[in-house]
Amino acid sequence: MTKEREGELLMIGLTVLEAWFPILSIVAMSYVGALHTYMYSLMIALVFYVVIMYKRKRFVELKNRAAYKDLLLTSFLITTIFVLIFIGMRYTTAGNMAVIVFLQVLFSYLYFNVLGKEKMHTIHLIGAVIMGVGALIILIPADFSFNKGDWLILLSTALAPILNLYQKRSRQYCSAETILGVRTIIGLPFVALLAYLLEPAVSLENFMLALPYIFIIATAVFVASKVMWIEALNRISITKLSAMLAVLPVMTLFFAYLYLDEIPTTAQMIGIVPVIIGGYLITKPIKEAKQNVL
Repeated sequence: MTKEREGELLMIGLTVLEAWFPILSIVAMSYVGALHTYMYSLMIALVFYVVIMYKRKRFVELKNRAAYKDLLLTSFLITTIFVLIFIGMRYTTAGNMAVIVFLQVLFSYLYFNVLGKEKMHTIHLIGAVIMGVGALIILIPADFSFNKGDWLILLSTALAPILNLYQKRSRQYCSAETILGVRTIIGLPFVALLAYLLEPAVSLENFMLALPYIFIIATAVFVASKVMWIEALNRISITKLSAMLAVLPVMTLFFAYLYLDEIPTTAQMIGIVPVIIGGYLITKPIKEAKQNVL
């Protein structure tokens, strides 16, 4: 199995886990608020990171000072991105947010393909464009409009490809567990402070009601899928990786139908077709495709 194929399989696995994130978060946030949901998820995830790092003897990696710059930038960016997203969610709709977040595919292409040196094979670029069209068909609401929440989320989306770049660089010095552990340790106090300042105190009753959902978010999304994400970054290009996220809305629609009884709209059903076609093209091995590179 090639390194690129391993990255694609990791992306498929993490999309299944990440697809549950909006569904679980909606329930948890209804009990404890957005920033508290993020804070408690980080606290639980940190316990797992520390245990994993101890069992796999990863703490020795922290002696490598060459990794500090990329680790610190990764921690700063991931914390900033999620804070912008959670605060932005106070002023916008889930539909608007989903559309804007997916624009990281565009930013990735602009940063690394147009302005940078990272190249994509023609067949993969076509697949990325087709997937993008499908995702927009699925996600754009009829009353789409920009407000201050949308601008905050757009800023977080513009930062996402840069975060991926520093995560990819960090992976050259240390393991995925170390990267995730360090960024959680650094970001958690800041998130806790914001939750304390911006949201009301959480009652024990509401915390216990939210805990099962927060625990799943922490272990499945903030631990398992994030390890998969960093390992995938180490195997495939950032642009291709970002484009493969177009599968997420399809998976979310499916799980929302099963768990929340939400019936997909006609536009959403139409949009699934190009997402599937684009997904096939973007994961097509190069040896089976034309060797053109853009």
